Amino acid sequence: MKKKVLIFVAFVLSITSFVTISAQDISLPAPDKTGGKPLMQALSERQSTRTFTKDNLTPQQLSGLLWAGWGFNRPDQKKRTAPSSMNVQEIDVYVALPGGLYLYVAESNTLKQINNKDLRKLCGTQDFVAEAALNLVYVADLGKLKKKEGDPIKESDLLSSYANTGFIAQNVYLYCASENLGCVIRGSVPKDKLAPEMGLRSNQVIILSQTVGVPKK
Repeated sequence: MKKKVLIFVAFVLSITSFVTISAQDISLPAPDKTGGKPLMQALSERQSTRTFTKDNLTPQQLSGLLWAGWGFNRPDQKKRTAPSSMNVQEIDVYVALPGGLYLYVAESNTLKQINNKDLRKLCGTQDFVAEAALNLVYVADLGKLKKKEGDPIKESDLLSSYANTGFIAQNVYLYCASENLGCVIRGSVPKDKLAPEMGLRSNQVIILSQTVGVPKK
């Protein structure tokens, strides 16, 4: 009898552990695709920000930000809000939040937790990256371009990925301008330190990072 009880307790604990781990993923609210500032006004107000408060974005703002940057605007065709060379869609958007590192999954509008580390300070060399609400890390998955792990990667292999990242980053800029948020795109990323902490494969390459948050007034 005692053995059966112990087996039952172990079973319950295993389920609880699974639920706890699974619950770390974040289900975002549906993005609000109406309202916001007119395009020409958002373009007029678009700017880089390097001073942020420590305030977090709301779930609604986070959802809108990620959808604007790299969400599906034609989900039936799996087409995105930003263009992609030959529609390969090799760019993955990682989100470094105080509570952990997440991968944006556009199909389900969720954030899949990669780990529970606060990696914001590793996303750049300036002090503000560790204090702003979040950092977006744009990663090119060259496996989608037939690069295997261990294959040499030349700068020419990344030209399209740099362009595709630029499209996404500009969408983020315009969303931030529309929502009175601040952001700045950055090439100063200690990739040799950040990539291992993110658990990236050798055929996944960090392209750029973009800090987003509430600007100081």
